Amino acid sequence: MAATPAAAESGAGRGRRAAATVAAWGGWGGRPRPANILLQLRQGQLTGRGLVRAVQFTETFLTERDKQSKWSGIPQLLLKLYATSHLHSDFIECQNILKEISPLLSMEAMAFVTEERKLTQETTYPNTYVFDLFGGVDLLVEILMRPTISIRGQKLKISDEMSKDCLSILYNTCVCTEGVTKRLAEKNEFVIFLFTLMTSKKTFLQTATLIEDILGVKKEMIRLDEVPNLSSLVSNFDQQQLANFCRILAVTISEMDTGNDDKHTLLAKNAQQKKSLSLGPSAAEINQAALLSIPGFVERLCKLATRKVSESTGTASFLQELEEWYTWLDNALVLDALMRVANEESEHSQGASEENGLPHTSTRTQLPQSMKIMHEIMYKLEVLYVLCVLLMGRQRNQVHRMIAEFKLIPGLNNLFDKLIWRKHSASALVLHGHNQNCDCSPDITLKIQFLRLLQSFSDHHENKYLLLNNQELNELSAISLKANIPEVEAVLNTDRSLVCDGKRGLLTRLLQVMKKEPAESSFRFWQARAVESFLRGTTSYADQMFLLKRGLLEHILYCIVDSECKSRDVLQSYFDLLGELMKFNVDAFKRFNKYINTDAKFQVFLKQINSSLVDSNMLVRCVTLSLDRFENQVDMKVAEVLSECRLLAYISQVPTQMSFLFRLINIIHVQTLTQENVSCLNTSLVILMLARRKERLPLYLRLLQRMEHSKKYPGFLLNNFHNLLRFWQQHYLHKDKDSTCLENSSCISFSYWKETVSILLNPDRQSPSALVSYIEEPYMDIDRDFTEE
Repeated sequence: MAATPAAAESGAGRGRRAAATVAAWGGWGGRPRPANILLQLRQGQLTGRGLVRAVQFTETFLTERDKQSKWSGIPQLLLKLYATSHLHSDFIECQNILKEISPLLSMEAMAFVTEERKLTQETTYPNTYVFDLFGGVDLLVEILMRPTISIRGQKLKISDEMSKDCLSILYNTCVCTEGVTKRLAEKNEFVIFLFTLMTSKKTFLQTATLIEDILGVKKEMIRLDEVPNLSSLVSNFDQQQLANFCRILAVTISEMDTGNDDKHTLLAKNAQQKKSLSLGPSAAEINQAALLSIPGFVERLCKLATRKVSESTGTASFLQELEEWYTWLDNALVLDALMRVANEESEHSQGASEENGLPHTSTRTQLPQSMKIMHEIMYKLEVLYVLCVLLMGRQRNQVHRMIAEFKLIPGLNNLFDKLIWRKHSASALVLHGHNQNCDCSPDITLKIQFLRLLQSFSDHHENKYLLLNNQELNELSAISLKANIPEVEAVLNTDRSLVCDGKRGLLTRLLQVMKKEPAESSFRFWQARAVESFLRGTTSYADQMFLLKRGLLEHILYCIVDSECKSRDVLQSYFDLLGELMKFNVDAFKRFNKYINTDAKFQVFLKQINSSLVDSNMLVRCVTLSLDRFENQVDMKVAEVLSECRLLAYISQVPTQMSFLFRLINIIHVQTLTQENVSCLNTSLVILMLARRKERLPLYLRLLQRMEHSKKYPGFLLNNFHNLLRFWQQHYLHKDKDSTCLENSSCISFSYWKETVSILLNPDRQSPSALVSYIEEPYMDIDRDFTEE
């Protein structure tokens, strides 16, 4: 029985294939059967020896074998293609042959992407598989790259139409035949060359789609600064081309995933950072810098992100895309619906051709508005992603300045209701094979990308006030005036010509949809993250009150307590947001006590906190810090809250603090520290720093020692804590940004953080505040080099 194409491609079948080949041939003296010719060709491709291309056979032989194997005449066509594509050819005959090959592969690719493939008999081989095996892919690469060859000082040229046929055939082969895309990705010179083909509008879409697929499997990221004339290439793109080009940029500016499970640990990240310092900037960072050096690049992205549907590309241009490159559609829109519309338009077309060879579109049949909207959503997805990555890169401040100047935020605010957070309709289009509530649908993905952009934009940056309108900025000023506190300097410095217009700013609009979100919504996590980023940094009473007046605290408590949210991710985002909203704010604690007004509600709240301290530790930290500040204030309002608030009373108890401290230290280890759970270490430090202020640090260490013994693990916890603090010193003492964040969020000077850690790590066993004083000698294990484990 002949091996199937899938078996011929699989790694598991590779060893069996060699043995099967020899047996089938009956030694080299036997006459091969058709199936075994394919096996030999595949073996030749893998080894680079033996049978590799159709030109190694005679046309008579191929014709005879084709009758038995039904290869659709593809090997013979490749034989002719090779003969007519030499350097001195005029390529006319070559192009005719390509037009014979193209439909044989395109129908197969259409069936593949629409999931309409039928199981074929074992003796039937897909056309794309045969095309690749007989050397078709390598031959088309050679044909496409002929213009890079110079003969007697003159560059060879091939027509755009011929390039388009080659690209379509290559893409269809990549879609249907495993391994082809990876082989093309290994041809770095070819990948770079493909970018030059995007200069022509006739070949742009085919080229962009093929590049996107190739880069998706390429092991090493390409460098955009190696692309010839990148700046003029991008500058000459129209807006529609630029939007499609962003699909490619999404792959080239994001740091590549190494596939290592340890990539998320801080140990691994620190090691990678040290390595990066010696190697210089990564390819992604180089690519980001290359794009930012292109004049007007960010401005054009902002215009693309904020243009309205009525300003987008017309119906005729969109349908041209559908008709000439249907495989792209499966990545973007509902294939079946769009193809039906495209076919209807084709039937009414006038038959005449424009300069680029595409049919005119009748004005009688208009593309449905819902389809236009989905088309715009797909473009905005890629553009927002690119802007978001640039916002998080090394040139963050430069990008921030440009985004503000080009009014991205007010533009998105104007699109909020009608495009970004529009209601689903029964006719809303979704990705092929998905439904409108699927997390992969364009509507949902756009919302998530929009929220990620807001989070990146607001996070620790004074430009966050651009999310408000003028009236809301005045409200912040009024809150500060009423509380008799200075206005936030960033509010005073905000350029009011760049803020949101209309009745509500973007932050207020987000709060409105957040409160209406269904309990099971996948947006809850991202909404909370976006609002929390607005509060991050130095605590602002005015910012907190602005959100409190809009019922945010009650909404969060409803989700945590009354709906008893089960999602760990959503719970963590709500606890983090609640902590930032309540920190040092007496009014917030008063509102909390008013909502959590029964012991039953409070017990549900505590259950949610204690179910996962990794998720809730930031709230525990904020409440602990607030309690410490309130206890040192002489104010009737504060005294009233201290006496009535269940949460403050609970946190004030030493057994409660010790329980939190013990669990926080116990659930993390140096080897498992990540950016997500390192907050547990910092929260444990906050508890001990506040104890140190009250000269109770030895008491807390002694209680930890007793808890160790009661759990039958003497030394285990304190040894672990010692290692964690050693890592803390390595991690934070050389990272200015992180230390600033710790200082701003806790209102404790970073010098006090460093002093406390040094005191705890003091090697003197006579020191009452040193950890080693509480670890018995037989259990001492503090000298391991954890960085090498």
